[in-house]
Amino acid sequence: MRIAVISDVHANLYALEAVLAEIDRDPPDELWCLGDTVGYGPHPNECCDLVRRRSALTLVGNHDLVALGASDIGVEDFNPEAGAASVWTSEQLTAETRDFLSGLGPQAAKDGFELFHGSPSDPVWDYVIDPYSAADALARTEAPLVLVGHSHVPIAISLEEEALSGGIATTEFATPLGTKRWLLNPGSVGQPRDGDPRAAFLRLNPEAGEARFERIAYPVARTQAEIRKRGLPDSLAERLAHGM
Repeated sequence: MRIAVISDVHANLYALEAVLAEIDRDPPDELWCLGDTVGYGPHPNECCDLVRRRSALTLVGNHDLVALGASDIGVEDFNPEAGAASVWTSEQLTAETRDFLSGLGPQAAKDGFELFHGSPSDPVWDYVIDPYSAADALARTEAPLVLVGHSHVPIAISLEEEALSGGIATTEFATPLGTKRWLLNPGSVGQPRDGDPRAAFLRLNPEAGEARFERIAYPVARTQAEIRKRGLPDSLAERLAHGM
């Protein structure tokens, strides 16, 4: 089965549309989304509608949960810009969007895969961002392929005979999966944080033993204009131009 994996759309409709169009150039059998479909960006309902219709497996993220008003997560858990965006997002969500997000969990398992928005130790909040957290994540799981989101940084880290290798997945990085266990983060569709402003996603073909990280340009200025039009913090628009 061929799979396309996306994460951290963050209500950036134009980035999501660009990614889906690129995915459709070589359609996979399934599309999976690792959470945070909303938050930060100007089009929460439109993005949720696309993900709901296109994704066969979708997780919920911390920004989705705070927008829903989850009892165990609050605006005070976020920095001021993210908190302001969360309040605005919550006010925009339609009943259909709320029903969609409310039915999702922060982790899932499929044959050969374990998926988390954050990490196995805390699927909502924890980041996998260095060899130590990657080693912990792989120690807490058993599947050959472990998928995480949340950090907005593409990562490919392998484990073979207790030896870790890999790190940030550079532009257009591709690797044979082989017999190693892998921890993979597709990066962010809507708010990349690795210095590359292009939207990120991952293609997987486990049967052929292949993983490929891909990037696609989208009209950043359009999203920036929409963020500012809605009165969201300007820093959320500015950072998109720099992939930070």
